[in-house]
Amino acid sequence: MKRQLRLVLAALLAGMLGGCATVGFYAQAVQGHLGVLARSRAIDDLLVDPATPADLKERLALVLRIRAFASRELALPDNASYLSYADVGRPAVVWNVFAAPEFSVDARQWCFLVAGCVGYRGYFDRAAADRFAERARREEGLQTWVGAVPAYSTLGWFDDPVLNTFVRWPEAELARLIFHELAHQRVYAPGDTAFNESYAVAVEIEGVRRWMKANGDPAAGEAHARSLARREAFFAMLLAHRDRLATLFRQADGDDARRKGRKALDERLRAEYTAFRIAWGVPASAGRPAQPFDGFDRWFGDGPNNAQLASVALYNEHVPAFKAMIEAVGGDMARFHARVAVLARLPRDQRARELARDAR
Repeated sequence: MKRQLRLVLAALLAGMLGGCATVGFYAQAVQGHLGVLARSRAIDDLLVDPATPADLKERLALVLRIRAFASRELALPDNASYLSYADVGRPAVVWNVFAAPEFSVDARQWCFLVAGCVGYRGYFDRAAADRFAERARREEGLQTWVGAVPAYSTLGWFDDPVLNTFVRWPEAELARLIFHELAHQRVYAPGDTAFNESYAVAVEIEGVRRWMKANGDPAAGEAHARSLARREAFFAMLLAHRDRLATLFRQADGDDARRKGRKALDERLRAEYTAFRIAWGVPASAGRPAQPFDGFDRWFGDGPNNAQLASVALYNEHVPAFKAMIEAVGGDMARFHARVAVLARLPRDQRARELARDAR
């Protein structure tokens, strides 16, 4: 508890030293997190409480099994995180703001106490996130995207609770999130969002594969494998589009040429996505028309803009390298985490070179 109090006080002090805008940001972060903790109750207590709904008891019991599996089979931290539950009374716990310039697909960085520099800025209130995004568009000309976040990691400073925002997710998705957030507690490199998130994504993918195999439900395992393959194919398509844009922004002669080229590349992406929807949809049969897959349509309103593409890269850029590392150690997760921890201590440029080598 003393350690937690030191973190809270340090955050407030950093805010006071950083100016009014920073004071407000740190204050909402501290107040938001303390509000989550205030709503938390031990899962063990909820399981024996007659007032706890039966369906929630079932999900919380599943969480305890997933939590034990994470430490036993994936060498993730064995602590009090995800042994309590909180209903925050809203569909997301945090809203992250991603931003990028008009002619860059790299995320804008913000630097914070403890976490270091990261490629997003998180708010416990959706309206506050929207206001910040609008200000960034208006005052700095940035493209922005606000993403709802069901969970976040305090990197081991606090005992992170299970939240209503994800507790009723399908089993594989619930396990995926818990594995991901616990991975942040195992290894974290301050100031390198792409490294941290890609590592956690690789852990979640391997973890869910093992969980579904151990769970013994072939149908659920097949459904998850198809969902994962579809998601990976979609993000690979977006990353390829991001790479084409980066080349255009670097090589085009002037802003007008960049905008014209961007329009052509966006049209190409939309054509690719149309084909993707058909390929991953339900084919026509017995007089029923084909049903294209529409699960990613939300990305294609006015976007994906540079901020959205930057967010995809932050979470997926180094995943192939981390997958290769898991394979190289024969699936020994303790050895894998230890190797990642060594990388996390390297200078960022050297770390990037090592990851690029592993990805080959």
